[in-house]
Amino acid sequence: MLPPDDKLTLCFAHVAYRFAERYTQRGGKLAHFEVRSLEELEARIGEADVLLVSGMWRNHLAARAPRLKFIQSISAGVDQYDKDVLRGAGIRLASAQGANANAVSEHAMSLILAVTRRLAEARDNQQKRHWRGMIGDLTQREDELGGKTLLVVGIGRIGGRLARLAKAFDMKVVGLRQDPAKGSEGADEVHGMGELHAQLPRADIVALTCALTPETRGLMGSTEFAAMKPGATLVNVARGAVCDEAALVSALASGQVGQAALDVTAEEPLAGASPLWAMPNVFITPHTGGETRAYEGNVLDLLEANLPRLRAGEALVNQVV
Repeated sequence: MLPPDDKLTLCFAHVAYRFAERYTQRGGKLAHFEVRSLEELEARIGEADVLLVSGMWRNHLAARAPRLKFIQSISAGVDQYDKDVLRGAGIRLASAQGANANAVSEHAMSLILAVTRRLAEARDNQQKRHWRGMIGDLTQREDELGGKTLLVVGIGRIGGRLARLAKAFDMKVVGLRQDPAKGSEGADEVHGMGELHAQLPRADIVALTCALTPETRGLMGSTEFAAMKPGATLVNVARGAVCDEAALVSALASGQVGQAALDVTAEEPLAGASPLWAMPNVFITPHTGGETRAYEGNVLDLLEANLPRLRAGEALVNQVV
């Protein structure tokens, strides 16, 4: 059970986000403190009843947190948490699923537009003060999205909103999800994840928006890239581990995958020696798809919804443990 409000302490743990400032601006009354490093978190986690954290979490911290009753994850993904460790320590966990759904879906649409309209090349040319002439080669010219087919692998909050955005550009949208009975989320068609191989050849653009799970780890490998329409585009705003990165590099080098727009990579930050950096048909953003000025407020909304649920013994919003 959580202690009463006058005895409760929140800990905000993130290297950059300004949760304490935003919480105070919103009129938050609970005692709280903020840490910016793993070392600070290790030193002070014993003071916290409730923890807001994501990438800074390490599972050994549970043993150092005798007061900790609830973790409100700052991230939608929760693969960094050992659920058995948390259960054993009596710590509840909820994800921030949905907090950045607008930002990530808009980022995915931006990546699609950027590679279709060759914006990265235009920016490079701007820095070189080079005015590119018109292109006769149709394969090298900018393109339009109308009439193209987008395959969204993981139709949920993010994938569903991406589907609706793509429909505004007159695209045909095919969605994949574990349970198609949960709905199409705006896609023209929805199929089970087991239909991936059957749907890949139809797509001009394949967008990965699925969660990283044991089932989706390595989901896109050499076999799947070979099944894609030759020259099709891959967009990944899910997790880097959803793709076999070596297989992706090979498919990009051969032209089987025409271009890739990647917000996530298997190793982050991406190693300087990675061939992805120098590939002309790759556009990289540094896992900024979920970045938004509204993020702190969106996560605090979840926290404020979950605290009374914890006290009442009710199911949590985005409950994991």
